[in-house]
Amino acid sequence: MPTRDAALEIETLAQGPAPIRVRASGEWTFSGMKERRLELARQAADLGKHPADRIAWDLSAVGELDDAGAVWLAKALRGARSVEASARHREILAQISEGLRAPVERERFDPLSGVVWTGEAAAHALEHFRDGVALLGQLTLDLAGVLRRPREFPLREFSAGIYRAGVTALPVTMLVGFLVGVVLTYLSALQLKKYGADLLVINIVGVGVVRELGPMLASIISAGRSGSAITAQLGVMRVTEEVEALAVMGISITTRLILPRVLGLAVALPLVSFCTDVAALAGGMLVSNFTLGISPSAFLQALPDAVEVVNFWIGIGKSAAFGFAVAFVACHYGLRVLPNTDSLAFGVTRSVVASITCVIIMDAVFAIMFRNLG
Repeated sequence: MPTRDAALEIETLAQGPAPIRVRASGEWTFSGMKERRLELARQAADLGKHPADRIAWDLSAVGELDDAGAVWLAKALRGARSVEASARHREILAQISEGLRAPVERERFDPLSGVVWTGEAAAHALEHFRDGVALLGQLTLDLAGVLRRPREFPLREFSAGIYRAGVTALPVTMLVGFLVGVVLTYLSALQLKKYGADLLVINIVGVGVVRELGPMLASIISAGRSGSAITAQLGVMRVTEEVEALAVMGISITTRLILPRVLGLAVALPLVSFCTDVAALAGGMLVSNFTLGISPSAFLQALPDAVEVVNFWIGIGKSAAFGFAVAFVACHYGLRVLPNTDSLAFGVTRSVVASITCVIIMDAVFAIMFRNLG
């Protein structure tokens, strides 16, 4: 049976609430409209010149109706009050009209929106601070309980944390430390050559690496590597409800999951920082030999006089504090992950950013505290 193309019959009545009557017929499909698309466009333009509420539509003679025809008719029927159609076609047109609904107008500019945003951000920060203090207090209580009962200390998790955060991180941190030592020594040598103060490069590289750059590099790399891993591990446990299962079984979450990770990174990071210092000084010694003619033996002989022992211990102490802070922040955000993948990705990102920010703030505080030492 041959199909009939889509057609519109427009009839103008002498009187009535809707003086224009439009009757649609035929197959309102893509193939049925293709041959008459120009004529249909012209008729739609003519109908657009009249108010929509003064046009009565009769769709009872419409045969087949697909998405293309439904979209065309839904646009033409927008605002019409009188529409005759079969129940099946009326349902399709209603769904299409819902999708074609005009977007919601943008909210007007609120001059107090900045104040509202600041208040919400402050409330959110206070919530994080409150949860952080509660977690720190719980860790302190658990640590005191473990010291009274050493057999309950999760030694296996603690040693695994040291291995993952310390041993496996050495290749990356030592490589970065070596390259930073090369760059720092080369730039310093270019400036010191102008004034004939070649030997001062040992002081600059030694103090800068041992006291500042070594702990900072190790901490930042650990925040991006170990901190994100800790947050992801705890977040996945939250998504799979393993944390809730441990709580139901009466197992302390902070003792089994958080305490070994925090202590493990606090112990491992000073060791990583020390190896980073060695790699950075090796890079500085190599560049000093080629650019300034300072032999490795002369470099090593002058290094103890240039770098006092107190600078080394300051760097090691800062590394331990940075390791504790990175692991603590990572655990804090890991426990706040909601049971969905978006929250997991958001929590890992926020954990890394917050850890690095915390390390930088703590380094500034330590610099002020120890400004008269070394």
